[in-house]
Order: sequence, then C-alpha cells, then structure tokens
Amino acid sequence: MKLVIKTLPTFFVEEDKILTALFDEGMDSLHLCKPGASPMYSERLLSLLPEDAYGKITVHDHYYLKNEYRLAGIHIDDGEKGAPKDYKGKFSVTCNDISTLAAMKKKAEYVFLAGVFGGKGDAALPRDMLEKAADLGLIDKHVYACGGVGLDNIKEARELGFGGVVVCGDLWSKFDIHNELDYKDLINHFEKLKKATA
Repeated sequence: MKLVIKTLPTFFVEEDKILTALFDEGMDSLHLCKPGASPMYSERLLSLLPEDAYGKITVHDHYYLKNEYRLAGIHIDDGEKGAPKDYKGKFSVTCNDISTLAAMKKKAEYVFLAGVFGGKGDAALPRDMLEKAADLGLIDKHVYACGGVGLDNIKEARELGFGGVVVCGDLWSKFDIHNELDYKDLINHFEKLKKATA
C-alpha cells in the first residue's frame, strides 16, 4: 500500500529540515500542496531539499516546477479540469465524487478519493457506499484514500481495497509549527504510518 504525505498548506520555518528527515526515513511520495502561495516560496523550499528527493515529489500548483526541478509529476486538485493542454508526463487527480471515479481513473496515473474518512469538519463517506464502490471495482490500487486518514483507519482503507492513503493532518499534528523545534514525535509517527502501510 502506497503512503503519500501531503504538506501543510502553509510554509513554516522547520519545514525543509522535517521533509529532509522524512525522506531520510524512507518517505517516497510527497505531495507539495500550498494553495494560493507564491511560486517563489515553493521554489525556495525545493531548493533546500536534497536533489535526490525531487523524483519523489509531486506538485499541486505552479506546474512549471515539475520540469524545472525534475519532479515526479503534477497533481490536479480539480479532477474535472484534466491536465494542462501542453503537459506531457505523469499526473494524478483528486476526485470529489464516487460517480466520477471511473472516468478519472482512465485519465490519471492515480486518483485521490476525497473525504473518505472525513477531515476538515466534513463527514466521512458512508461505509456502505465505499464497499459498493469496491465491489464494482472502482476502488483499486490506483485509488488512494484521502481525507481524515490516520493511523487508526489505514487498516480499514486496506480492507476496502485502496491502493494507498494520503496523510496530512494526522502526521503534522505531531508538531506545533509555531512553538516547536524538536520534531522527534513527528518522525516517530511517520515510522508507525510506514509500518501500517507496508
């Protein structure tokens, strides 16, 4: 099962050090997602990361960064739009509705199914709806559970047939970006996530 780590939407001081440590610990898929941020800040963050990590990073905005830094690919947050017309290369999409999942899977290398376990105050998708989607073959190794994913529900995502999970809040909640410098707890939590998805 694939473990995708998604960045926080805001930049913070220790971010490059933490991401470098996560790559050192075996993180092999990072989604750089900073909606609305200036591309200059994304460039600065990328320039502080080890070059051998670039091939493990997918960018959500400022798609030119993919070629400039030889990144793994781009991610389209609104799957309905599809890839930019001149784009050649790997891309993934976010799907907000199970009814469009089949069409999205045909376009992209992999799909994030949003809201699986809730997140950001949203209700989780009903279990029976997910089971039905799995029975119909809509959920498979190319579909990753996104939204409210954490250590406590990775097993459930695996049982439903998801090929991967997208973790954001569950990991970043282990570090206070405003008051902490020590990110040991975050790294330890990443180790547990890695073990749960292995």
